[in-house]
Amino acid sequence: MSQPASHETPLRVAVIGAGFFSQFHFEAWQRIAGAEIVAACDLPGTNVAEKMAAQFGPFPVFHDLQQLIESVKPDLLDIVTPPAVHKTQVAIAAAAGINVICQKPISPTYAESVETVEIAEKAGIMMVIHENFRFQPWYRKIKSMIEDGDLGRLHRITFRLRPGDGQGPDAYLDRQPYFQKMERLLVQETAVHLFDTFQYLLGDIASITAELQRLNPVIAGEDAGYILFNFTNGISGLFDGNRLNSIPATNPRLTMGELFVEGEKGQLHVDGFARIWFHAHGTSERTEVPFTFNDYGFGGDCTFALCQHVFDHLTTGSPLENTGREYLTTLKVAEACYASSAEGRRISLR
Repeated sequence: MSQPASHETPLRVAVIGAGFFSQFHFEAWQRIAGAEIVAACDLPGTNVAEKMAAQFGPFPVFHDLQQLIESVKPDLLDIVTPPAVHKTQVAIAAAAGINVICQKPISPTYAESVETVEIAEKAGIMMVIHENFRFQPWYRKIKSMIEDGDLGRLHRITFRLRPGDGQGPDAYLDRQPYFQKMERLLVQETAVHLFDTFQYLLGDIASITAELQRLNPVIAGEDAGYILFNFTNGISGLFDGNRLNSIPATNPRLTMGELFVEGEKGQLHVDGFARIWFHAHGTSERTEVPFTFNDYGFGGDCTFALCQHVFDHLTTGSPLENTGREYLTTLKVAEACYASSAEGRRISLR
């Protein structure tokens, strides 16, 4: 595992990938005191990274990762590229002893994801998965309320995914057009966020029953479905996913849907405006739970929160969440969903 870096010099960060979501990474690192973006890398023949350098730099731009590492020698490589190239990019960084943050879901298959994690572990580098939903401030608040016993013994967790961006022939084209061609969409691209969040809040998942659907015929993968969970501690859960419909919200992508957590003392509800409501058992009204967050960037500034979390670990040795090894449990859940839906049966993860 990585050792704390010196406070005397900035943490030197290189970012590879300059697609839609990379803007949130570049912006986050620019805001972290003690971090410095020292280079960016993107595919040959593109100029998107140059635009990022103009907006968040200046810093040099490369179109070959090996050349970037040899020329700049960063402390940390932030990988914001599609899963198909993650294993190669992690291997290049690992060979040079450079720590990495890797976008979820690591690699296209579970087996390749394991291989990618093992490359990092054998090299002794830090590998953290950029799974930012668990860093959304409403989930951090709910985690503290659960730990404080505000809900008592827990019964059930439910998430209704309703981003409303998947209807019609132009679905996803304005932001992430590759979504249309992904053979695995709802679960591997989106629901994994909630699988990780569920386990962050409630512990390990023991079994899965899934029924997946494709509602929009222009896309290759699934875009709706029901997934039932049983947790090792006896709590049950439901993921009700539908990318075509929306919920009341100024920005449907702020929360991507609604969360309900139920226990013996009452129920918590996160709505589309990222408000947390508490309904005490046996009462007729609900009250809003006070908490504050920065409504900035993506998902309550969760990309910044994750980058800050990694920075703190590398500079002070503070505890680290979501290493590559830990995230493999989330990918096992995703694989079980596809198996369950295809085979029409419950899949045990024990």
